[in-house]
Amino acid sequence: MTSPNGNTPRAIPQTSLIRFENVTKMFQEGENERAVLQGVNGGIARGEFVAIVGRSGSGKSTLLNLLAGLDTPTCGDIYVGDTNVAKMSDHDRTLFRRKNIGFVFQFFNLIPTLTVRENVLMTAELSGWKDNDAQAQASRLLQAVGLLDRANVFPDKLSGGEQQRVAIARALCADPELILADEPTGNLDAETGARILELLTTLARKQGKTLVMVTHSNDVAARADRVLKMEHGKLAAVGPQVVESGT
Repeated sequence: MTSPNGNTPRAIPQTSLIRFENVTKMFQEGENERAVLQGVNGGIARGEFVAIVGRSGSGKSTLLNLLAGLDTPTCGDIYVGDTNVAKMSDHDRTLFRRKNIGFVFQFFNLIPTLTVRENVLMTAELSGWKDNDAQAQASRLLQAVGLLDRANVFPDKLSGGEQQRVAIARALCADPELILADEPTGNLDAETGARILELLTTLARKQGKTLVMVTHSNDVAARADRVLKMEHGKLAAVGPQVVESGT
C-alpha cells in the first residue's frame, strides 16, 4: 500500500493504544457555545506515527490536548490503553499523564530557572523514578539529542533548535508509551525544523513509542504512517487505516 504522498508506509501495529469515541468539545463565547469538536471518532495504533493536519481553528490542537488529558471533552470517551482519561478527576489525570504521556510543545516550555539536565529530569522525578535511575536516563537522552555537554547550562544560553532537543529529551525521560507533539517545528527555521523532526521521529521509532503530532507542514505529514485531517471540528482519515482490535 502506498500513502497519498507517494511513500510506502512502514508496517503499522494493529493493536490500538488510543480510542476516542463521540468526542465533542464546546467552548463558551459570550452568550453562545461553539462546537470545536463534533462527535469525533477514531483510533491510533501502538507504535504508530500519526500526523493531525487542518486549517487554523479546525480543532486539531484541541483534540491533541484532550488526548493528553490537558482538557476534558464536553461529552464522549477517550481511552489511552484501558484508561478512560475523559472520566478521571483532574488529580488522577495529572498522575496518569506524568507516567504515560510525554508532550513536546511548539514554544519549548522549558523552565528558565532550571538547567538543561534539571528540565529533562523533571518528568522522571515527577513520575517517581529513583534518583540514580532518573539521572542515568537523563544522561542517555541528552547524549542521544547531542546535548550532554550542555547539561549544566540554562535554557537562555541555547538556540531554539537546542531548546527543542531538550524538550524532546524531557518528553521521553519518564519512558512514556505515548508522545504528543504540537507543532514541534513551527517555531524553528526550515533547516533546524527538519533536523528536529528527524531526531524526534528517529527516537520515537527506536524506542517503540506511539507518536501523535499536530502540524501545518506537508513535509512532516509525509513522514507519518497515517494522516488525520480535521475539517470544521470533524475528522477525516487519509492514508493507511488502522484495524481496531481492542486495547
